[in-house]
Amino acid sequence: MASRLISEMGLPKSIANVFAARSIKTAKDALSLTEFDLMELADMGLAEVTSALAHISERVSPPYQTALSLLEQRIQNEQLAGHLPTGLKGLDEALFGGIPFGVITELVGPAGIGKTQFCLKLSLLASLPTRHGGLDAQVIYIDVESKFSSKRLIEIGAQSFPEIFYTRGMAQEMAGRILVLRPASLAEFTESLQQIKLLLLERRVKLLVIDSMAALTSGEFEHGASKINPLGWHISFLKIPIVVTNQVRSQSSDDTWRYNFQVGTRHRDLEDTSKYDSQLIAALGIHWAHAVTIRLILETISGERFIKVAKSPMSPALAFPFSITSSGISLLNDDGIEVVGQEISTIHCDGDYLIIKLDPQMPQ
Repeated sequence: MASRLISEMGLPKSIANVFAARSIKTAKDALSLTEFDLMELADMGLAEVTSALAHISERVSPPYQTALSLLEQRIQNEQLAGHLPTGLKGLDEALFGGIPFGVITELVGPAGIGKTQFCLKLSLLASLPTRHGGLDAQVIYIDVESKFSSKRLIEIGAQSFPEIFYTRGMAQEMAGRILVLRPASLAEFTESLQQIKLLLLERRVKLLVIDSMAALTSGEFEHGASKINPLGWHISFLKIPIVVTNQVRSQSSDDTWRYNFQVGTRHRDLEDTSKYDSQLIAALGIHWAHAVTIRLILETISGERFIKVAKSPMSPALAFPFSITSSGISLLNDDGIEVVGQEISTIHCDGDYLIIKLDPQMPQ
């Protein structure tokens, strides 16, 4: 913009001619001079110089936007891109409609907390007919640890959507829309990304689930985080909801840094339960955390399970109590508890959940 010619800026011809005669040909030439330097060089009065500089500045300056206009634009883009509702009212409201298209949503928590249950329910919701609130689409489910259960999938479907699943042939049709892949390694999965992209075009796939990313990348870190960073970049280009699960690892007592994504703003907080907790943080390190747009932490506090919005560009940090029933995950309360400070990224676990001991070479 600074290289724009003065002659193209609509200045009065008399002023433009004077500037040209003094070799002031571009916006940069004019704006690099003070008002008094320009008055002396062009033999012009202060009012003329001030007016000319204001005109040039207006023409070359990028248009400004207010914080409100940026927010409205972002919300509009989110609505155009679409969401996959989770069926959990409070969480969907916090996420402005559910799991957004085109970004990575991560579920973090210890084994057995409910991450796979969440993924199974999402898979069903994506495959539901649109008249029932679904996407009427197919799902690619990357089942790294062989935790995918067709029996449990049908049970969740029958309990959640009996009017559909008890219709003759519908249970088989819904289950047939979920394509399960079991890659043996990160390299095998990376090679299959092109096939996944083709499936997106050919088979109306509108959800990708990776359960779990930590298991998929385990043992692949002889070169640090060099392999997982491009992976996050590649899958983020898929313009569908992308949901990945991640495990937790132990945090040493002298490991003082945390993933602090947000700062809470309101007074209500979860109780201080540090006396119950193992020292846990999300696996895969800070480089992977930056590739994630939304992070949901599943945890237990004093025997109660919570799902916590720990990272989101649009939402405050909120925690929702939940339970796991025959119909999958259900919120006990749609009014989220706002979380502040270090509680946002802290992962509580006061039960007998399995803490995965990951490859020692994985990024910390």
